[in-house]
Amino acid sequence: MNLNRRFTAIGLACGMALTLGLSAQAQTNMKISIAVGQNSHQGVAIDVFAKEVEKRTAGRYKVQTFYSGALGGEREYIEAVQLGTQELAFSSTGPVPNFVPETKILDIPFLFRDKAHARAVLDGPIGQEMLAKFEPKGFKALAWGENGVRHMTNSKRAVNAPEDLKGLKMRTMENPVHVAAYKGFGIVTTPMAFPEVFTALQQGTVDGQENPLSVIMASKFDQVQKHLSLTGHVYSPGIFLMTKAAYDKLSADDKKAFLEAAKEGVKANRARVDEDDAKGVTELRSKGMNVVDNVDKAKFVAALAPVYAEFDKQFGKATIDRIRNFK
Repeated sequence: MNLNRRFTAIGLACGMALTLGLSAQAQTNMKISIAVGQNSHQGVAIDVFAKEVEKRTAGRYKVQTFYSGALGGEREYIEAVQLGTQELAFSSTGPVPNFVPETKILDIPFLFRDKAHARAVLDGPIGQEMLAKFEPKGFKALAWGENGVRHMTNSKRAVNAPEDLKGLKMRTMENPVHVAAYKGFGIVTTPMAFPEVFTALQQGTVDGQENPLSVIMASKFDQVQKHLSLTGHVYSPGIFLMTKAAYDKLSADDKKAFLEAAKEGVKANRARVDEDDAKGVTELRSKGMNVVDNVDKAKFVAALAPVYAEFDKQFGKATIDRIRNFK
């Protein structure tokens, strides 16, 4: 081999090594987690999101998915995202008001007429204004997802009316609005991180809990709860969160890729909620649960009149009415 060819070969080899090195370095790994299992409305959300991020960034970003509280409960991993020790999370809004107090308003019982109303509010100007409130707290809120419409389960008795709730010891989310409302029903509230709930129900530490059908099924609560009442008392949003510092480092194109991936995750997430809601009652009845599906919601709303008066003072009646009356 003459000298020129040799230098050319060495140059090509070095160039290839450098390119391979750069492409290996160029892949950035990120983590995302949920508190429930992979076969769930939240599992679908993060699986689709991870796939879309990788596709839209040509593999430069890879999102590792963690399920069933593997990286802690919702409050713990939201804190990790805020601190930057974990880049991404999908969570219900249960513990979110502890980080972004303005979101408390979304957890007012019977605030939304139905899922369609809630989705319209969150996807419209009110929801987008709320997403911006996360930024000063160290988050980039990528999109509103869905946890679902919450219903009550317990191991003691059928709940047909608000008075049936009196004295029941219920696990609640670590959420001040929920706690205030459920105390209004006469429930003995026990705030608890989600990964602890199944064992607490199994051991009788609490009599019941409240969650969307998607969560009740994914968590196999039918194994430790006899009674389900379709109270539909709270619409529970979900949310894709990212560490703001990590988002800010992305190029304009990659920012768009993450936002679009979150939208795709939300589509899959809401579709799964609709599917679970459609089949949930039949499935849970077949597993032995006693389901009360004709509760008088007006009675539940009336029972909360003193609590609503407090919420009007706390949030401003006009602000609540803006959400209630959104079309």
